Amino acid sequence: MPVVLGVALVAAQRLFELVLARGNERRARARGAVERGRGHYPFIVALHVSWLVSTLVEGILRGPDLPAYWPVPLALFLLVQPLRYWAVFSLGERWNTKILIVPGEKPVSRGPYKYLDHPNYVVVAVEILAFPLIFGAWVTALVFTVLNAAILSVRIREENRALKELVS
Repeated sequence: MPVVLGVALVAAQRLFELVLARGNERRARARGAVERGRGHYPFIVALHVSWLVSTLVEGILRGPDLPAYWPVPLALFLLVQPLRYWAVFSLGERWNTKILIVPGEKPVSRGPYKYLDHPNYVVVAVEILAFPLIFGAWVTALVFTVLNAAILSVRIREENRALKELVS
């Protein structure tokens, strides 16, 4: 079934990113990093895991045939991937899934950060909407888009507060 393969590929991508983030976290903490926004982080993890599970379940229940419009959400999903990795590479060892502030470091202003404050969250918003739609999982797409918007409003506020610490 296409949905099983799709979810497996995105899960593998996320696991790779978590391994990268863990290594970056160790290096940041060795430089004296302080974590901000710890309270909402488990909700972000739960949201992303639940989103993949929901996509899988709804996609399986819908059946193996992809909807006629599947190329459009697939194109959207694939189009934002370069932005994700441009952001990751621009941050280098500072990229993380957690908000880690190393005293004395300046905020990154290169790559997509020259144009957008939170480019990775643009990617995540598009992915959470588009990926389930590839498999006709429109309930998952709508529900998790709303949930993601709610958690990102908390996350971005916390991250902006933390970034202000760097320039203060």
